[in-house]
Amino acid sequence: VQLQASGGGSVQPGGSLNLSCLVNGSIAGFSGMGWNRQAPGKQRELVARIISSGRTLYGMSVEGRVTITRDTASNTMFLQLNSLKPEDTAIYYCNIAINGRGTIGQGTQVTVSS
Repeated sequence: VQLQASGGGSVQPGGSLNLSCLVNGSIAGFSGMGWNRQAPGKQRELVARIISSGRTLYGMSVEGRVTITRDTASNTMFLQLNSLKPEDTAIYYCNIAINGRGTIGQGTQVTVSS
């Protein structure tokens, strides 16, 4: 399976972005998919995750400002980012776990600055 992330860009503080992650290939046996991010000089951290039951999980630093959704028809996962802050600047990576094996996409840059 391959993941193709898009939708990143540069926005001002308070702005919004909607990231997309197209999953190419069969997701039979999928247990979870989501987004992590990594800022320069910082460790990669959880942004959001959706598991096969439909339950969603969010990182503490973004909870209340982001929403993860999934469109099964198009095999696409979305991450709506609202009320963006400069500290949200990072490369956002989508990922998926299938039959215990993880795959990570190439990442999309989000920059928040005035």
